[in-house]
Amino acid sequence: MFPIRTLTVALAAALATSACTMIPHYQRPAAPVPANFPATASTDTALAVAADTIAWRDYFADARLREVIALALANNRDLRVAALNIERARAQYRIQRADLFPAVSGDASQIAQRVPGDLTSGGEADVVRQYSATIGFFAYELDFFGRVRSLNAQALELYLGTEEARRSAQISLVAEVASTWLTLAFDRERLALARNTYETRLKSHDLIRRSFEAGAVSALDLHQSQTLLQSARADVARFSAFVAQDENALALVTGAPVPPESLPDTLTDSVSTIAELPAGVPSEVLTRRPDILQAERSLRAANASIGAARAAFFPSIALTAAAGSASSTLSGLFDGGSGTWSFIPQIRIPIFEAGRLKANLDVAEVQRDINVAQYEKAIQIAFREVADVLAERATLAERLDARRKQVEATQAGFRLSEARYKGGVDSYLGLLDAQRTLYVAEQELIGVRLIDAANRVALYKVLGGGWQ
Repeated sequence: MFPIRTLTVALAAALATSACTMIPHYQRPAAPVPANFPATASTDTALAVAADTIAWRDYFADARLREVIALALANNRDLRVAALNIERARAQYRIQRADLFPAVSGDASQIAQRVPGDLTSGGEADVVRQYSATIGFFAYELDFFGRVRSLNAQALELYLGTEEARRSAQISLVAEVASTWLTLAFDRERLALARNTYETRLKSHDLIRRSFEAGAVSALDLHQSQTLLQSARADVARFSAFVAQDENALALVTGAPVPPESLPDTLTDSVSTIAELPAGVPSEVLTRRPDILQAERSLRAANASIGAARAAFFPSIALTAAAGSASSTLSGLFDGGSGTWSFIPQIRIPIFEAGRLKANLDVAEVQRDINVAQYEKAIQIAFREVADVLAERATLAERLDARRKQVEATQAGFRLSEARYKGGVDSYLGLLDAQRTLYVAEQELIGVRLIDAANRVALYKVLGGGWQ
């Protein structure tokens, strides 16, 4: 009899002998980008902090924005799908990993066969029965050359890649929520300015109308005042629609209704607690971005598949073994002397495959080269994203200062035009031009403030921060 203990020892020996693989040595490709990003205007070395170590709660300063981001992380459906993809990949990895071990199963069976009388010694028909109960494993591959282990390594890298994909999705979600929230603040501030402008022009129009009725001003002044009034009225309606659309977009990306107290009133100048980055930030930070890590995981998976393709050139050994009991009667199944066992080793040696194995290896190697190129391109794209954000960041302080001073100058010009008009020194046309110029300057200042806030959000995203 082939005892159970001997079967266990055989399994342990088989597992111990299958430890090597033929996976090529992995070496991360050199990043095809400069060692440092282009120099920026900031020189504050105290902020030289790895972006991926800054949690989003520490990066964004506004408490209302943090509440909306937390709501989105809990309810956004895209992020939920990314998390479920991880669960699916984990299960697929466990399926592949199970091939490293023999699948031991128990089997109980009965065989009943009727034998006609002319085939029996007594000349009468008979029914022959056989009962058996065994435990064993079937076609377990001894992984001498690492084919199964290579496939297991490939599945592991793909699973870890889904983890990085979820982290990347979280970073993108946080940035999208922040951008949508800021756009809502931008349109609300523009709406407030349009309403104030409309009210101011309405009062001015009433004054011009009374002056016209009294014969103090011409019909041209009245019509020009009416033109500005209706323009402001149209802006109020237009910006009201923008605000409603922004609220809908925020509810969609959040995945749940946003409490009114968490909505912004106007743009804030303290979107983030990290204002600047030091000049010459090393581009090595890109290799820690989740999307870059995902590309590298795909590269590692392709590298592991080469090991499986190489192992296919060598013999494969499969074992089938079982031990149990057999009897012609059910009651005698476990009596003494009823033990049975079977041991079936099988070796397969590839001799002629018509180039199939070599083609499979070529496919694996080419796929690895494709993944190398994709990994390098991902780094190049990331480098450009960071460089573009830093280039914009370097000029925003000057643009903001210029727009603020422009508003101050146009406000002074408007006050002077208003005084000259009331003093009868200048025509109403000069006052209207001053009103238009001031309104446009104030709108442009709000727009630059949005660009500044959005740039801080983009900086958070492109440097891969905040996924912890």
